Amino acid sequence: MVIYTLDSISQEFLQLEKINSYYMKISEYDIAIAGGGIVGLATAYQIQREFPSIKIIILEKENALGLHQTAKNSGVIHSGLYYKPDSLRARNCVQGRKELIDFASKYNIDYEICGKIVLATNEDEEKSLEVLKLNGVKNGLKGLKILSPVEFKKIEPKAEGIAALFVPESGIIDYNMVCNKLADLIININPDSKIELNCELLEVKDGYLFSTNGVFKTRHNIFCGGLFSDRLAKKDNVKLDMKIVGFRGDYYRLSDQKKCKVRNLIYPVPNPRFPFLGVHFTRMINGDIECGPNAVFTFKREGYRKTDFSWKDTIDALSFIGTWKLFINNWKFGLNEYRRAFSKFLFLKELKKMIPSLEMDDIIEHRSGVRAMALGYDGKVIDDFKIIKNQNNMHVLNAPSPAATACLAIGREIMNKAASDFNLKSLK
Repeated sequence: MVIYTLDSISQEFLQLEKINSYYMKISEYDIAIAGGGIVGLATAYQIQREFPSIKIIILEKENALGLHQTAKNSGVIHSGLYYKPDSLRARNCVQGRKELIDFASKYNIDYEICGKIVLATNEDEEKSLEVLKLNGVKNGLKGLKILSPVEFKKIEPKAEGIAALFVPESGIIDYNMVCNKLADLIININPDSKIELNCELLEVKDGYLFSTNGVFKTRHNIFCGGLFSDRLAKKDNVKLDMKIVGFRGDYYRLSDQKKCKVRNLIYPVPNPRFPFLGVHFTRMINGDIECGPNAVFTFKREGYRKTDFSWKDTIDALSFIGTWKLFINNWKFGLNEYRRAFSKFLFLKELKKMIPSLEMDDIIEHRSGVRAMALGYDGKVIDDFKIIKNQNNMHVLNAPSPAATACLAIGREIMNKAASDFNLKSLK
């Protein structure tokens, strides 16, 4: 570790308000991973495992790993049922699920392959089950079966509908445990690698990363910024044709007395016109039953409360033409989602479509998460993974669900691209 004056690095950096020291320690690493969520950690792990001598640093702005989309998702191991065959999402989900289960088994991470039902409550939805089943078969899923009410009630006795698709390969897991184990393994493989918490990336310039924790000289950088992936790309002078727009999802949970109404996972038949699966019931690994989420535009990218607001984030989202096109094309859906966000009665009404016996006191306000939705100028959701190279750097611009399930497969895909594009063997 060498000490330099900032004048020898970047006069512009002196203008950054968060840095007021004239001297800064510069740490040198082969690769920096910006973002300590599950995708960033899995990427670092796959690189470190393949190239043990490479010195990696992970920069995370929070005081712990995986606090945002990783920790605030539904905790489900997705099967790969919904995704377009041969897409990156489909391939990585199916392969990643298998790897995730092996990883969890090897390192004693809490998980369970409990299966789920996709419940049809009318004839149109029943017809869609055949389409979903065929899609799942194309993606390599095993054991899919359309069940009659008599059959699916053996799995979920309180569910009501006219048919259901049984998906035996779905499950639940503790993604926080996955993140922590990945972090441990990275450092165990190479003790010279490092995870830097409370470290916000401020500027990317000429092979240096300027942060609130100092300056890092790197050969290559991989940005896995989640909700801030587009802003990190701009710091790296990437010209973007998309924008990240945040959508908050609110969850209720079943009261302790009513948790028996759901055994595992109950999903509705998704509406193909909308980029959300709809509210569903999820048994968490701790035994709680969560109900949700809805999906509403959030006025703050990390705004988990209904009243959270950021002028910067709001102006950023609403000045993008794609946001308005999304609103215009889906205004009825959006209005209904907002109504449910502020009405427990309407939220319950949606849940009762699948479990009619639920009552108002059975559901309790619980938590929320924010999903990073990548939009193009046309207002359409970019529904596949989007990874681009920019000179010596790589950007994961879009890693939608099932990114957590697929993390190890995505991490390997990024590692393979980096190995080829950046000749990682030369860094050994």
